[in-house]
Amino acid sequence: MEAVKIQKEDFSLEKEIEKIKSTSKRIGGIVTFLGTARDFSKGKEIKKLVFEHYEDMAIEKLKEIREKALERFDIIEVLIIHRTGEIGIGENIVLIVVGAKHRKDAFSACTWLIDELKKVVPIWKKEITADGEIWVEEHA
Repeated sequence: MEAVKIQKEDFSLEKEIEKIKSTSKRIGGIVTFLGTARDFSKGKEIKKLVFEHYEDMAIEKLKEIREKALERFDIIEVLIIHRTGEIGIGENIVLIVVGAKHRKDAFSACTWLIDELKKVVPIWKKEITADGEIWVEEHA
């Protein structure tokens, strides 16, 4: 299983969850975070998003936070996918799937992973509006 991916194409939530389920019969809880493109931000209507990244470093950082999560939390497996390029409103952007024996551990790890991803992974978001393009600096 490829545990971290950066790709232009969309992904299947169901297929990715099945990959995690197939890694261990001890998994009793799976938590997912699915980030999607919304149509409104800071009072402006968004037409589409564009994500750019520094590929080698972004993959390396995703691998690092995945490994840290596996060490830090009582979890069994983690999968992270982030899309880049142009993403239309309503489309998938990022997916984190965490499998653990118990749901509490899976929830804690998933929350930590998305927060870390936003802080340390060199992926940048540009919002395309009717008024122009805006690079998003904060990581909320």
